[in-house]
Amino acid sequence: MQRNVGTSALFASTTSCLSESNIEGMKQAMIFAAGLGTRLKPLTDSMPKALVPVAGEPLLWHVLMKLKQNGFERIVINVHHFAQQIVDYLQANQNFGLDIRISDETNELLETGGGIKHALPLFDSDSPILIHNVDILSNAPLNDLYERLLQPTVPDALLLVSQRKTKRYLLFDDSLRMQGWTNVETGEIKGLDPSLAPLRSSLRKLAFSGIHVLSPRLFPLFADMPNRFGIIDFYLKFCQQYAFMGMEQDDLRLMDVGKLDTLEEAEGFLKTMFPHKNT
Repeated sequence: MQRNVGTSALFASTTSCLSESNIEGMKQAMIFAAGLGTRLKPLTDSMPKALVPVAGEPLLWHVLMKLKQNGFERIVINVHHFAQQIVDYLQANQNFGLDIRISDETNELLETGGGIKHALPLFDSDSPILIHNVDILSNAPLNDLYERLLQPTVPDALLLVSQRKTKRYLLFDDSLRMQGWTNVETGEIKGLDPSLAPLRSSLRKLAFSGIHVLSPRLFPLFADMPNRFGIIDFYLKFCQQYAFMGMEQDDLRLMDVGKLDTLEEAEGFLKTMFPHKNT
């Protein structure tokens, strides 16, 4: 299992299931698994959020299997809270036959944008990266999302969005190009070009799912970002220069398993979507 250059010796003994050489056309993804999982206490007092069980398997297993079933082969997982438990779990399962690489954030949590920046050396620099939160369960068409960034005319990023109710929304124009962000409770707006201010009321407010795909054209932009930042800040900084597009799925079913009271609900959610766990 490959690790970041310069990380601690914590992962020095890990081994990769696949060749370390780049594989042309390999589909690659990153799973955000470094969070403290404070909303899942007391479970996360003794384990990382990624290993909290749902329907008999850890959250990480559910995301890994979905990625594997959609043809992803190289997967980078960032770790911080009880990091060694995640490494041991992967080793005990032979990395599930995947090229899994660990991005070590044990010294400092880097947030979502900083996590991507720190992990970039572990990826093929010429292929898109699908990003997936470890606590998101869904029927999202991950392969379709990824394949859209392999077409001749493609956006610079594709964000899976929906009309679910929340406090914070991304703002999109009629073509579903991202134009900004808003907090509907406070009225705060970020990223919006002043020339679009008169059209603000016509912009669509859509909720971000935590699932998105980055084009390799964006990778150089991370060099000038700080070590620690949120990916939404990145999108807001560059949304007037680059095409960050939203994608809606009519039949999208998505659940954020971030709180204790959602765990039982999540089991039922999985049973309705995937009646056979190993299919």
